[in-house]
Amino acid sequence: MAGLTIFFIILGLLVLFVIGLYNSLIRARIQVDNAWAQIDTQLKRRHDLIPNLINAVKGYMKYEQETLSKIVEARNKAISAKGVGDISRAEGELSGLLTNLFALFENYPELKASQNVLNLQEQLTTTENQIAFARQHYNDSVMQYNTKIQQFPGNIIASMFSFEKKEFFEIPEAEKSVPQVNLDI
Repeated sequence: MAGLTIFFIILGLLVLFVIGLYNSLIRARIQVDNAWAQIDTQLKRRHDLIPNLINAVKGYMKYEQETLSKIVEARNKAISAKGVGDISRAEGELSGLLTNLFALFENYPELKASQNVLNLQEQLTTTENQIAFARQHYNDSVMQYNTKIQQFPGNIIASMFSFEKKEFFEIPEAEKSVPQVNLDI
């Protein structure tokens, strides 16, 4: 009789352990989904700001229509991208083009004086910073989740309940390179 009681106690503890581990994996997965939603919100904000910026600078930048067209094209590609990897690549391309556009502003003094353009540029810069923060939070959440589903005994529960590894939001190669500063006069 005592052996049966011990068996049920151990079985009960094992069931509670599995339930706790399962719930921990669910919490981690929800945290990853929430972190992705934060990135998605900031990307939508950026996508919404770009047409306003293009319209504001279009008249001033008559010789840069190809650059503006590339930005619109990259924005459309970023909006239609699916999956973390594709979105990451498309957004990286868009970020690079926006950086180039901001560099071109130096050639147009009237743009630098336009309050509307300066306001939009500031909003985009703020959004870029928020995207970077959201990306860091997302990648941290993915790291924690992926670690939980790969470590023992979480890997057993994860495989039993089809928890799949999440993809990181990679930093585009263009953003990884260190900018070159030339101080030659």
